[in-house]
Amino acid sequence: MDFLRRADWLTRDRARGYAFLLAIASLALLANSYLKAMGPDGTDFLAFWGAGHVTAAGDPAGAYDLAVQERVQTGTGSNGWFAFVNPPPFLFAVAPFGLLPFPIAWLVWVAVTWGLWAWASVRAFPRLWPLVIAYPGALIAAGHAQNGLLTGALLVFAAHELAKRPALSGAAIGALVIKPHLAVLAPFWLAAGGKWRAFVAAGVSALGLVALSWLAFGSATLEGYTTSWQASALLMEGINPDFLLRMTTFFSQARLLAGDSAAWVVGGISALLAVATSLLAWRRFHGDAAASGAAVLAATALASPYLFNYDLPFLIFPTLWLVGQGLDRGFRDYEKLALVALYVAPYATRAAALPLGVNLMPLAALALLALVWSRGGARNSGTGSGA
Repeated sequence: MDFLRRADWLTRDRARGYAFLLAIASLALLANSYLKAMGPDGTDFLAFWGAGHVTAAGDPAGAYDLAVQERVQTGTGSNGWFAFVNPPPFLFAVAPFGLLPFPIAWLVWVAVTWGLWAWASVRAFPRLWPLVIAYPGALIAAGHAQNGLLTGALLVFAAHELAKRPALSGAAIGALVIKPHLAVLAPFWLAAGGKWRAFVAAGVSALGLVALSWLAFGSATLEGYTTSWQASALLMEGINPDFLLRMTTFFSQARLLAGDSAAWVVGGISALLAVATSLLAWRRFHGDAAASGAAVLAATALASPYLFNYDLPFLIFPTLWLVGQGLDRGFRDYEKLALVALYVAPYATRAAALPLGVNLMPLAALALLALVWSRGGARNSGTGSGA
């Protein structure tokens, strides 16, 4: 049926209208997330606020002291508390929020990080700004008050700026030292494309932030960070369905469904596919930085065994790159419907994971990568990211 195959009814005006409706609904969902975050169960943001609070008070090493964090975080009235496991450079980001009361800090953190992500994404796709504003992949990161919006802003900025401002692009990649597994493909991608200015800038940025954090927070903080590795390892011990269903990797879902051996095999294949993508993308897209960036960001969702739905706001880049390709070159059969499904996938797969008993986001990420890759091969494959 042409209704599904061509989806001509999904015009630009209708897409914008649906986006505005989705944005309004998202505000209601976000308000509900805030109320829950202020409740007795707590929220992920407690870890950031607690770390920022002790850092602003002059005790940055206390960010990694579990006893200190339990006392500080439960002091907000929450029964739950969370270990802080991010590297010390992230303390630069969270310390200012630790000066604020927790309920206000939550709101300001979400507003600032969403604003940075929206700015980077609208900069990349100015004519598609309504789709940026309503993106469900950003909603889930905002609802958790996690750092996926901040890391997403860095990845989107890096992919968009690489062609014209390689040093700034590399600096943004280096800043992902706050969550390094999101930048694991960057060295392969930059080296394969001969983007040495960006490559060097990424290294300088990452090492510089680590050095600054050492100077600012001291050796005790760096040593404290190494103790947080045990907390991260404990999360991965055993097969905890509730925890694994919140993850978005082939490794996690294979582990849940088939055990550790299958997880390592499937996760290894996924990682190798992601690395191969980063090495071959330049040739596939004839040197087009935005197109190869779309492929690499889609592959980033497949590269690490440790990833959650709230980490995925960066998928706005490959998703809207595909929308731009369709607007400029024509949509292929069923492509509009596929893009609608992939647009909502980061939020929808998380909502469906517990009822289904499996998180389908790894399949969605693979489908997104396949669609991006299928747009390559022709000389006119790249039209830039300014859709």
